[in-house]
Amino acid sequence: MKKSVRIGLFGIGLDTYWHQFKGLREHLDGYQAEIAGKIRELGVELVDAGMVDNPEKAREAGDLFRRELVDMIFLYVSTYALSSTVLPVVQQAKVPVVVLNLQPVAQLDYAKFNALNDRGLMTGIWLEHCQSCSAPEIACVFNRAGVAYHLVTGYLQEENAWKEIRDWVDAARVAATMRTNRVGVLGHYYGGMLDVYSDLTQQSAVFGSHFELLEMCELHALREAVTESQVSSKIEEFSTRFEVSKECAEPEIRRAARTSCALDALVAKHDLGSMAYYYESVDGNPYQDIVTSVIAGNTLLTGRNIPVAGECEVKNVQAMKIMDILGCGGSFSEFYLADFKDDVVYLGHDGPAHFAIAEGRVGLVPLPVYHGKPGNGLSIQMTVKHGPVTLLSVVQQAGGKILLLIAEGRSVSGPVLQIGNTNSRYSFAIGAKAFMNEWSKSGPAHHCAIGVGHVADKIVKLSSLIGLETRRVC
Repeated sequence: MKKSVRIGLFGIGLDTYWHQFKGLREHLDGYQAEIAGKIRELGVELVDAGMVDNPEKAREAGDLFRRELVDMIFLYVSTYALSSTVLPVVQQAKVPVVVLNLQPVAQLDYAKFNALNDRGLMTGIWLEHCQSCSAPEIACVFNRAGVAYHLVTGYLQEENAWKEIRDWVDAARVAATMRTNRVGVLGHYYGGMLDVYSDLTQQSAVFGSHFELLEMCELHALREAVTESQVSSKIEEFSTRFEVSKECAEPEIRRAARTSCALDALVAKHDLGSMAYYYESVDGNPYQDIVTSVIAGNTLLTGRNIPVAGECEVKNVQAMKIMDILGCGGSFSEFYLADFKDDVVYLGHDGPAHFAIAEGRVGLVPLPVYHGKPGNGLSIQMTVKHGPVTLLSVVQQAGGKILLLIAEGRSVSGPVLQIGNTNSRYSFAIGAKAFMNEWSKSGPAHHCAIGVGHVADKIVKLSSLIGLETRRVC
């Protein structure tokens, strides 16, 4: 469930220039059209207010952005412009603003420029390239007005500049999706895990997410309504998505399939974009039959962009959702052990995993006992794809404030634990010991979300958009 992000764009200039320098306005409009086209290619809804070159147009642009409910604004500095044409726009729109200080080229052809020998013509060409002139003025006014902003400096065809712009768009998409995300909370916390307890009010205040408190009796009723035809279809889905072990007994497969169908119905009924769950019940109760057969179904949900976290770890399912929106997965994990000879850390978890980021096929295997939990049933065996990875934890600090804790490392090949759990070997630039110390001292819960690729820069930008502190390990 990715929300279409709506981006505002406006250019700034000085209307006094247009009659002084023939063709200047047309050239600047062309550059802005080029920027608009590239932004549209990023899959956003673009609200383009055009060139703002006087205070009246500034107010009109601000009204447009507010009316269209844009999530973020790109302010393109096309030439020198008065800050009085900038401030009203962002004050009225009241959304994050990124200033694009982008020259047409990386370097002016000085010899060709000076050979023109026409100071009027030369001044007009210079004004096409004097974006940097406005950057300090805009920053000064924004600082004094208390407007949060960010700068991207470079030139129009520069890949690094466009990487930054793409990162900002991705961060805005995450922020927008999190604001509309409905998080299901099913059951209760794992008793005694004090670190996982979450302040749902604080999570709503920071991310804008809605929390839907769900009942086991509703899931039970949905499970009772599942048809044999639905069970058969789900078993076929298991065989497509998983490498189903021959050790899996047919009754266990059918039990898990029935529960998976019920979970699908629960998610659809409440329009959930993610879910945290945990339950134990008592021997012989039908709710225990449900909770001991959820892993396969919750893995399927996670793989189709509805992340599910066990042990009712709400903070971590928020981290998983952020990673999933960024398109890099977000598998539920915790420290498993350290290999001090190979200098790697094992992270993994029992329960649902993100099958879309697996190295090879995902195994569906039987477990004779769910360690630390009641009962037995089917479980997931997988390893995260080898290559760059990012770890993310949503940390609730001592004062209640939220921190995003990030680390970049690599999933590396080597022996893993064949215990019917997700687990992988990870290396970090600072080494296993230093990583474990620095990560732990930052105060996360013992769970984290792991995604493929290095996306720390995007998460830092997300933090800037929603006003959170970040901390990077490594």
